[in-house]
Amino acid sequence: MGEDMPAPYVYNAGPETERAKMSTHSATIEWSRQGSKFTDNKYSREHLWRFDGGAVVPASSSPEVVRVPLSNPAHVDPEEAFVASVASCHMLWFLGLAAARGFTVECYTDTARGLMEKNAGGKAWIARVVLHPEVVFAGDQAPDDAAVAQLHHAAHDACFIANSIRSEVAVEGSWRQQPI
Repeated sequence: MGEDMPAPYVYNAGPETERAKMSTHSATIEWSRQGSKFTDNKYSREHLWRFDGGAVVPASSSPEVVRVPLSNPAHVDPEEAFVASVASCHMLWFLGLAAARGFTVECYTDTARGLMEKNAGGKAWIARVVLHPEVVFAGDQAPDDAAVAQLHHAAHDACFIANSIRSEVAVEGSWRQQPI
């Protein structure tokens, strides 16, 4: 490798000492061939995600990308996990910001969707994530439409995941006040 060549498989990353490192997050991904031929491309895409807190998530490629039975639709696929991480991060910031403003959130449900498209180079990517949060507030201090919109805007602006991606993230939510 020449001096001007970057390290293989490292994209948009400088040396650790050049970055303002705040924390490190890790996952262990485990897959094994389990006796399949492999070179015929007919191997199972099922694998495990292990997280530092002990959670183990069965994962697979999406059946929309690799057909069943080589994929397992009952397992989480990377695209679903990407959408879930955007939605989860947004929700956690929304809840914290609502609490700081004195609003009580009774429940929050989001049926988030990721839209796969081809970019200008013909490569598939999740170009847009649309969040559909339904928020129910409780208590005597109820936000108005403008306050809820501001909470969603601030949550999006603060979300670590949204700040880490190029995909568009849209919020098309609803809210209501639970009767007292």
